[in-house]
Amino acid sequence: MAYPLIAVVGRPNVGKSTFFNKVAGRKISITEDRPGVTRDRLYVDCEWRGKPFTIVDTGGIELRSDDVMWREIKKQAEVAVDCAQVIVFMVDGKEGLTSSDYDVADLLRRSKKPVILAVNKIDEYSEDKLFEFYALGLGEPFPLSAEHSQGIGDILDEAVSWFERGETTEDVGIKIAVVGKPNAGKSSLVNKLLGFERSIVTDVAGTTRDAIDTKFVYDGRDYTIIDTAGIRKKSKVEDDVEYYSVMRAFDAVRRADVCLLVVDSTDGLTEQDTKIIGYVHEQGKPSVIVMNKWDLIEKDTNTINKFQDKLREDLKFMDYFKSVYISAKTGQRTEKILSLVDEVYAHSRFRIATGMLNDVILDAVRANEPPSYNGRRLKVYYCSQVAVAPPTFVLFVNSCDLMHFSYERFLENTLRSNFDFSGTPLKILTREKKSE
Repeated sequence: MAYPLIAVVGRPNVGKSTFFNKVAGRKISITEDRPGVTRDRLYVDCEWRGKPFTIVDTGGIELRSDDVMWREIKKQAEVAVDCAQVIVFMVDGKEGLTSSDYDVADLLRRSKKPVILAVNKIDEYSEDKLFEFYALGLGEPFPLSAEHSQGIGDILDEAVSWFERGETTEDVGIKIAVVGKPNAGKSSLVNKLLGFERSIVTDVAGTTRDAIDTKFVYDGRDYTIIDTAGIRKKSKVEDDVEYYSVMRAFDAVRRADVCLLVVDSTDGLTEQDTKIIGYVHEQGKPSVIVMNKWDLIEKDTNTINKFQDKLREDLKFMDYFKSVYISAKTGQRTEKILSLVDEVYAHSRFRIATGMLNDVILDAVRANEPPSYNGRRLKVYYCSQVAVAPPTFVLFVNSCDLMHFSYERFLENTLRSNFDFSGTPLKILTREKKSE
């Protein structure tokens, strides 16, 4: 499920990562007293007063000049505006306002998104320390000392209050996110899927500036494609493509029911591809690996098998993947994509009858008894499926500490060998139940 997104934006070294870590409840971002330390965009699911949300630390890439710094701060704010439901704009209460703060505030104000102005490094509260920040025109500033955990609750109270005023949902059918690195052929694939033989119902601007949500009907079924095309490399900023394309892809993944992971077959699976695919897996989304530009590959009778073996090696963390080899340019095998979307979507929403589920799990436990640790052996009493999308199972056991990763993996493989969950991740949770 996609939770509301809170993005934390601001100049480097104002304390964004410290705030992020405090909200997350554990140290995730690297905090260091110099700008540009947070090189990867980090996110975590949290909860405040019973309301779940995802918080994103938009810490900056390393910036080499004032011009580059401003360009990247502005770009960061634009991405946050695109993707977030609520924006926390952090400024430095000790340093005071800068011209960059004014410019970012102007961009955020025009966005019409909810913006919470957090004035960090206010270790001893005084109204006088906040007075100048009213000039940003973003309403009342919130005093904050992220380092000492002061003021965080007030900011979160304000943030979650906006969730209840969220937009109404419209039935848009199966939402398909088309994600992948630049130049993998995403736009060509989208254009092919939205061909003349399909009736386009409506175009609605999506959550991101570079994404258009296009609703269409095919074979009597409603779909919405979330296209994340349009990301271009910026000059002389090495991290920029990965930094922003991953953020936009992440937002599209969160909103999607099924993800098409478009890979350039001529390049093979790159580190950036794997990172985006990893997001999809972590978010519990069903997916199809679309190996594009297949027409450019020199082939023999074994070529697809070699590519499949390489995918299995590189994607060991999601060996349930479904793949298709296409050419968006020529249309080769593109007709198979929507049937695969339907298939993995159905698998992600499949429910197993409780009696049948327990027969399968308990037979597996009897056939392959759990190992013992320190004289104690794991006992599995019964199993229940508690959710779909992704299919989620709870195992009731004598002790959660005795559940080893390898045995959990064995039980997942047991489920997959008995039921078709290809293309979708599974979640297995353990709960303790005292034996009678």
